[in-house]
Amino acid sequence: MEQNMENTVRDIIRKMKASSTMNLDLALRLMEKVEAEAARMGVKAVVAVSDASGRPVAIHCMDGAYIGSYDVALNKTYTSVAFQMSTAKLAELAAPGGSLYGIQHTNEGKIVIFGGGEPLYLDDVLIGAIGVSGGTAEQDTKLGEYGKNILKEVIAWK
Repeated sequence: MEQNMENTVRDIIRKMKASSTMNLDLALRLMEKVEAEAARMGVKAVVAVSDASGRPVAIHCMDGAYIGSYDVALNKTYTSVAFQMSTAKLAELAAPGGSLYGIQHTNEGKIVIFGGGEPLYLDDVLIGAIGVSGGTAEQDTKLGEYGKNILKEVIAWK
């Protein structure tokens, strides 16, 4: 019983610590890496980062990015936090005949069902999400995945 209580307290502390890690500094450093990769790919992207509650922490529009990509990138972060999965995965589930078909019509239209949104985890705790918009769905997906995969490195470079 005492061991269970200790494990519970440690888990709560770990989650509290992790949830406080998505701050402006981390978001900006992560976005810088994703923007550099987008430029390398020739994509003029909008990159957004939200915290674990889906609230925006930072959003950048690269020169020449589509105006409409702003809302799309931001909503990809919301979608990834709200459903704790990538928007590419949600797209599979939301396809006609899928178990979540029609979900994009919920949440006041904030749900995006094409790639570019990725939840961000640290020590198995959701700390936020990244959303990328401006390229093809495949390019946005690659850039979102790049951001997710480089997160730990960006944290370590602090």
